[in-house]
Amino acid sequence: MHLRLISWFFIILNFMEYIGSQNASRGRRQRRMHPNVSQGCQGGCATCSDYNGCLSCKPRLFFVLERIGMKQIGVCLSSCPSGYYGTRYPDINKCTKCKADCDTCFNKNFCTKCKSGFYLHLGKCLDSCPEGLEANNHTMECVSIVHCEASEWSPWSPCTKKGKTCGFKRGTETRVREIIQHPSAKGNLCPPTSETRKCTVQRKKCQKGERGKKGRERKRKKLNKEESKDAIPDNKGLEPSRETPEQRENKDKQQQKKRKLQDKPQKSVSVSTVH
Repeated sequence: MHLRLISWFFIILNFMEYIGSQNASRGRRQRRMHPNVSQGCQGGCATCSDYNGCLSCKPRLFFVLERIGMKQIGVCLSSCPSGYYGTRYPDINKCTKCKADCDTCFNKNFCTKCKSGFYLHLGKCLDSCPEGLEANNHTMECVSIVHCEASEWSPWSPCTKKGKTCGFKRGTETRVREIIQHPSAKGNLCPPTSETRKCTVQRKKCQKGERGKKGRERKRKKLNKEESKDAIPDNKGLEPSRETPEQRENKDKQQQKKRKLQDKPQKSVSVSTVH
């Protein structure tokens, strides 16, 4: 019986020595993995390593892993960078990367901006918009289709013909409206903004000053013609203006023709006197 108790005692003693040696070797291995662990780090780190950067952050800062080549180092930031969202835990505040099609996000299930080639709709990034919506290539979002809207018609204009309101029986009248909402790419096109229809009125004589466009133009041309005549200066008693050789030649020819015409009646008179 005593021998059995002594053997159990040695077994328990050996087991405790084995456990102690395992704990010691684990501590040495951890010190090799994180050499130069310091409590006086800079850049917001609470603890850091020369090899791995920040290991933990000061309160309210976010811990994020940045890749430099094949290596990742820990960094502590006041807010998460673009493409990450922040999550606060009791022991650590951590930045997590958004989904692959998401450029910026609020959390892992809600994007706020999509990457190129995708359109944002209700926090999701889609390659095409659902039915009833259209893609806005400026904001890269799925938006509602906007149809054209026009105002009410204006009253019909007075009945006219060739710009005048008198001197006729049948003419035309017009009404207009304005576009108050232009359509989007898939929206309904805008309707015509003017309408013209035939109209009939009781013929009335045009009063002075009620002439149409053609009458006013004829009157204007007549006045301009009279003014141009009055504006021609009387050259009598003035020095002749300088003439070009061509003008002088034409003038000489005209004078010769006049002389010939004047000589012809004189010859006819002289012949009659001989008889």
